[in-house]
Amino acid sequence: MTSRIISAPSRRSVVKAAAVTAVATPLLAGAASPALAESSAPAFLHGVASGDPLPDGVLLWTRVTPTPEAVPGSGEGPDTAVTWEVAEDREFARVVARGTAGATAATDHTVKADVRGLRPATRYFYRFTAGGTVSPVGRTRTTPAVDAAAPNIRFGVVSCANWEAGWFSAYRHLAARADLDAVLHLGDYIYEYASGGYPTEDRVVRRHEPAHEIVSLADYRLRHATYKTDADLQALHAAHPVVAIWDDHEVANDAWSGGAENHTPGAEGAWADRVAAAKQAYFEWMPVRASTEGTVYRRLRFGRLADLHLLDLRSFRSQQAGVGSGTVDDPERTITGRAQLDWLKAGLAGSDAAWKLVGTSVMISPVAFGSLPAHLLEPLAELLGLPKEGLAINVDQWDGYTDDRRELLNHLTQQAVRNTVFLTGDIHMAWANDVPVKAATYPFSASAATEFVVTSVTSDNLDDLLKVAPGTLSVVAAGAIRTANRHVKWVDMDHHGYGVLDVTAERSQMDYYTVSDKTRQDATAAWTRSYRTRSGTQKVERVYTPVA
Repeated sequence: MTSRIISAPSRRSVVKAAAVTAVATPLLAGAASPALAESSAPAFLHGVASGDPLPDGVLLWTRVTPTPEAVPGSGEGPDTAVTWEVAEDREFARVVARGTAGATAATDHTVKADVRGLRPATRYFYRFTAGGTVSPVGRTRTTPAVDAAAPNIRFGVVSCANWEAGWFSAYRHLAARADLDAVLHLGDYIYEYASGGYPTEDRVVRRHEPAHEIVSLADYRLRHATYKTDADLQALHAAHPVVAIWDDHEVANDAWSGGAENHTPGAEGAWADRVAAAKQAYFEWMPVRASTEGTVYRRLRFGRLADLHLLDLRSFRSQQAGVGSGTVDDPERTITGRAQLDWLKAGLAGSDAAWKLVGTSVMISPVAFGSLPAHLLEPLAELLGLPKEGLAINVDQWDGYTDDRRELLNHLTQQAVRNTVFLTGDIHMAWANDVPVKAATYPFSASAATEFVVTSVTSDNLDDLLKVAPGTLSVVAAGAIRTANRHVKWVDMDHHGYGVLDVTAERSQMDYYTVSDKTRQDATAAWTRSYRTRSGTQKVERVYTPVA
């Protein structure tokens, strides 16, 4: 292997590569291109991707369509040998790794290659070949060496991308950046609903496949495939390694360990079968290392600058409590499961990294109405059977599992774990929060961590759901939330977009970007606000300029 270090490609070259990928992308999942319809040559219709980077390696992904009838979920198509290559240059004059993998119907003709032997903190290019057909070229990057003092790391941060609700222009704008180490996807990469189910029929921007609610393995495979025909999503995957966790819609709305709000036993089969199908398709179609336990919680390191702890908050959780029910405080109920919570606590306390980043699919900061001073709230809640931290408005979040949150935040305080930053999606709004140990007495009590929440890529926010113009209700609603929850420093209910997190030894800063119109393919993006947390403070503050 050669060991020459190459410089990062220019922004212009990245945009050009994205444009080439877009031209090559068919409009319908599994649809054969005109050339493929006339030929039995294999084709790469769903792009290429990389993920879960390490100091010495990265996971590569693609899906090959070996013959026209081998559409995703069909179970059709012959076994096909696929060669992968990793090079230091886009022209592949300096190839540093090469191998062969098999694409078979058993894995829906998806291919993964867990490449090792690479150099830390290095940009690489990769591609696949099958039967003489060469895939689009992808770009990826390894993480810093375990003990390296990296000057900074930078992530794109996204969540909640509903195909029918709009176009994925947020992905296009992230793909055009050449300054990202990776993109962190915090869940709801796909949605399971029938066409017109969410958003409502009158607000569907484009139709997904299959048209019915997805339940079977073939259904989940085809829905993933539909998403990966989107030109902007293909461009994102081709430009950056993606680090992904799942939330509920990768299976069904408000999923928990034994069921979901959007699952009807009997009519839609056994819950265990549906979960197994959804997880199999997820691990086939996503650049995520498969776990023998069927979970996505894991840890990635970015030198001595940051450890990234990634959570699975669906596989082990108890069923959601009713809104206003005091059972949210029941110590027997869990959002993480015992093993995962112990793993997280040990990882946070044992980390020697400057920053402890936690990817969580749902918000950990408390958001409650009816909060009273602690000396009144606790005994009154005990008498009335109400939540002791106020009336939670979203019991699908950590608000519905307060004992796990209390244990984790107390652990951070007692173990003097500093610089913990939660990175969150799910709620279709952007937030910047302190994470208080006792919300009722904040700011006169401690903050254990901070939290940056990104809005949705396309999924409906408050304005969309109420079908009102942006700003019509959000000023009043945001004011009410901040009045009742003094640890919330900012909330944006009006926009869609993404975040860019920049981490240095001195601070972690989230720059929030919004897209002009999710219903337009050519939507522009603009910086909206920035918040940071300085090392050692456990509090967020507004910054008036984004990171350069």
